[in-house]
Amino acid sequence: MGQTFMDGLQAIDYEFIFQHAPVGMCISRNRVIQACNDALVKMFGYQRESLVGQSFCLLYPTVDEFNRFGINIAPVMSTNGRYADERIMKRASEELFWCHVSGNALQRDDPHAVAIWAFEDLSGKRMVTAELTPREREIAALLIDGKTSKLIARQIGLSPRTVEMHRSRLMRKFSAANSSELVYRLQNASV
Repeated sequence: MGQTFMDGLQAIDYEFIFQHAPVGMCISRNRVIQACNDALVKMFGYQRESLVGQSFCLLYPTVDEFNRFGINIAPVMSTNGRYADERIMKRASEELFWCHVSGNALQRDDPHAVAIWAFEDLSGKRMVTAELTPREREIAALLIDGKTSKLIARQIGLSPRTVEMHRSRLMRKFSAANSSELVYRLQNASV
């Protein structure tokens, strides 16, 4: 069993807790999964052996999204030591789903070196049904985080005008009359 800690008369088995946590968890080294728990295996629909030793790229809808998130995560983790967002991920079956992702870097000066990640499946609250481009998925996730077009543009390296163009497309796809309604629909309706 895993490492234990004596608390009074009871020993706590941290490996057991990790494996049976109610959310998907994993430990990564340079964005490669080193260990994962039962909830993560079930959530993504892979066998444990198919995940351990694999790049997180396997869990993203596209390689481009994997690369962009990696670039965007690094400065936040270097500053705060942690990162969290909601994004669309991909199961082994190719099904896309909304997921809350949070992580802690164990080395702030190299945030991808070693990190602990938690994944919570949001598909019970929010479904992915609209056809979105990878860039629209990225912008939708940042809108849900409450970011303005100007902040989104700065974060992902686009012009504010380009972000507004993507926001307009999202508004049409979700029949939203304004930005507030779009965010509401992204958060609460089928996406």
